[in-house]
Amino acid sequence: MNLVATPSTTTLLLVRHGETTTTGKVLPGRAPGLHLSTRGTEQAEQVAARLAQLPRRPHALYVSPLERTRETARPITRELGVRARVHRGLLECDFGEWTGQSLAALRKRREWSQVQHSPSTFRFPSGESFAEMQSRIWGALVDIAARHRGETVVCVSHADPIKAAVTFAQGTPLDLFQRTVISTCSVSALVLGDSTPFVLAVNSTSTLSELVPS
Repeated sequence: MNLVATPSTTTLLLVRHGETTTTGKVLPGRAPGLHLSTRGTEQAEQVAARLAQLPRRPHALYVSPLERTRETARPITRELGVRARVHRGLLECDFGEWTGQSLAALRKRREWSQVQHSPSTFRFPSGESFAEMQSRIWGALVDIAARHRGETVVCVSHADPIKAAVTFAQGTPLDLFQRTVISTCSVSALVLGDSTPFVLAVNSTSTLSELVPS
């Protein structure tokens, strides 16, 4: 399937934010004040250029309200000539009491195995469950798609919500969603309409050639 929206469908390009100083080290969650690193800023420029080269240029841009996603969106707004609209449904998972903890420490907790192998049964202490996160992100994408039938839309979000959305679109059980990798400033593409969703690309960090009509 190519990047061709029909009047009844919407193509959603899900972009993970760029690298930060905590990427791969800390579970930042929704904590404020986390900005892109120098490399993350470069990644944002690169993904913006890739999106601008698509033959069917995106019509709209939605973004999670956190700093790292808004900063990733800035060059995209410039390259595409669209404004960034905040959608809280694109937020990172609420990790509750785990927010800000190092991944090295979290991997030693007995609950870590549950997070990795049966996430559908897990709720972060004082936070969100993976099932709630998946329902939230999918609801946000359905809402955005309904506003932009026949169009292509960029959504800048976070790794776990994007993984959960891709998993749902594929019909894969939530307990397997940790098997999906979503790299910083990667693009994953979904088509939403009145029937079954389609997955066009997952974790693309190259030219997006798979989205160009052949």
